[in-house]
Amino acid sequence: MPQGSGREQVDRFILDEIDSVPQLEALLLIWNNRPKEWSSEDMAKALYDKADVTQGILKSLAQRRLIVEVSGEEPRFTAIANSPDTEAMLIALDGVYRREIVRISTMIHSKASRAVRDFARAFRFTKE
Repeated sequence: MPQGSGREQVDRFILDEIDSVPQLEALLLIWNNRPKEWSSEDMAKALYDKADVTQGILKSLAQRRLIVEVSGEEPRFTAIANSPDTEAMLIALDGVYRREIVRISTMIHSKASRAVRDFARAFRFTKE
């Protein structure tokens, strides 16, 4: 994992990559049950949600390259390890979330939506 404390890195990852608690839980379920392939129906049962909702969650995680979509008749998703840093991050994320579920959930619920953050990012000034 890059420099900094594990908790700080996990918090930054959550702020940058995770939009909802179900999205975080889907990522951790996939990661902790690798190499299992998940359909949206499988994930819906695990998250107690609707398949169309979990399909959106899984597609979003795949677009961010946090999981991978496996080709086939029905879309299925599985874990992907981009690098040792990614693996270390997901191990740290799992540990921090297990110990600090209320703090992490509150952090996710209190941050602005991805659309608002992307809009604000477009107006950041950088040194040239």
